[in-house]
Amino acid sequence: MDGSPLRHIGKRSMGFVLILMSWLLFLVPSTDAYDPLDPRGNVTIKWDLMQDNDGTQDVRVSIFNYQLFRHVEPPGWKLSWIWPGNGVIWDIWGAEATEQGNCSAFRGRQLPHSCEKKPVIVDLLPGAPYNKQVANCCKGGVLTSLSQDQAKFGASFQMNIGSSSVNGGPIPGVPANFSLGLPGYTCGDPFKVPPSKFIEDQGRRRTQALGTWNVTCSYSQFRASVSPTCCVSLSAFYNDTIVHCPKCSCSCLGQPGAKCVKPGELPPVLQVQQDQEPEPVVLCTHHMCPIRVHWHVKLSYTQYWRVKLTVTNLNLVKNYSQWNLVVLHPNLRNITQVFSFNYKPLNPYGQINDTGMFYGIQYYNDMLLQSGESGNVQTELLLRKDPGLFTFRNGWAFPRKVSFNGEDCVMPLPDEFPRLPNADQLEAQPLPISIVILLSFIVYSMIA
Repeated sequence: MDGSPLRHIGKRSMGFVLILMSWLLFLVPSTDAYDPLDPRGNVTIKWDLMQDNDGTQDVRVSIFNYQLFRHVEPPGWKLSWIWPGNGVIWDIWGAEATEQGNCSAFRGRQLPHSCEKKPVIVDLLPGAPYNKQVANCCKGGVLTSLSQDQAKFGASFQMNIGSSSVNGGPIPGVPANFSLGLPGYTCGDPFKVPPSKFIEDQGRRRTQALGTWNVTCSYSQFRASVSPTCCVSLSAFYNDTIVHCPKCSCSCLGQPGAKCVKPGELPPVLQVQQDQEPEPVVLCTHHMCPIRVHWHVKLSYTQYWRVKLTVTNLNLVKNYSQWNLVVLHPNLRNITQVFSFNYKPLNPYGQINDTGMFYGIQYYNDMLLQSGESGNVQTELLLRKDPGLFTFRNGWAFPRKVSFNGEDCVMPLPDEFPRLPNADQLEAQPLPISIVILLSFIVYSMIA
């Protein structure tokens, strides 16, 4: 170890090094759709063949959001696929195709619901006619996360499909090239699984599909948006400095194409189609993010410490219903009380209890309103001190990772975290950049 650059690093600096390395592991973006806080999260499309008729098939299609904290917001999913043959949808319940397409081959006969080679299916809105509804339909395409509301994380619709050939022809079978029509999602190929089973007559009878195929869709934030949508600011009772969101976290003020509204100005009038989500119209800030999360270390007791957590909506044209906030912090395993949010530990890696999800209380603060006097939600956390782990030094009291509605927030650099004002802490000098780069290379080599 005599030749190692680590030999000259003091004990006080080693804590900063460990925090820096763990921060770098979560900072480096992943090129695929893997989320380290939700390693098994996906959206699954299930294609159930319910009945094979003479020339047609009855099919049930279900969509399940198996993501722990990411949900599908309005305008909702737009499921599409490509028929391998001359497929048509004769009728559909619980959803509808956006286009009927060219059905001229059926002139003089009853026309199918859709003759498109690539139909786009959307969920029915709440309040649809009863004769068009099926179980688990009619939510406007909105799916909640698996952790937040297990009663609303799925959707279903039924179809009667056949061939567009005049002579009937072969039924097209399971289609390919599925898409959810949502930014950031990529779907794989259908694969056969054991047939789905269904419960009838209050559980006294079980039926099953003739065949079942699954399609797995994964999400990538970097495919969904070229820039982040959230940032984090920090403060603490032991330091007067407020660490603001990093500059240009989501966009740069004054950059071409960066639009914002100055304080006191009115936002522009938006003309948005019903099936489109409005582009963010944010207040002009140095970070230009629609969402800002602030973590404030408020008090220190003998056996506990207290944090105030605030989420502010700086988007002037959007409310966030059923929002959620995911935080990675080593002391969450000792969380004692959350005063005005719901809290659920996630534990994506079994016994490592350092990740939790905060979300609003129904009918109280589960709606984060657009920017203004009521455009924020906040809570306070009480956490028990762990004698073998707890410290205020080297930024330990601040989170390692924060995400809002499944989107990673931009964190300040670790060397900018509020420091303790005592002399012992002030003696700890920042590491040379060459050592930081070397340590990053060592960590990357170990995990590669």
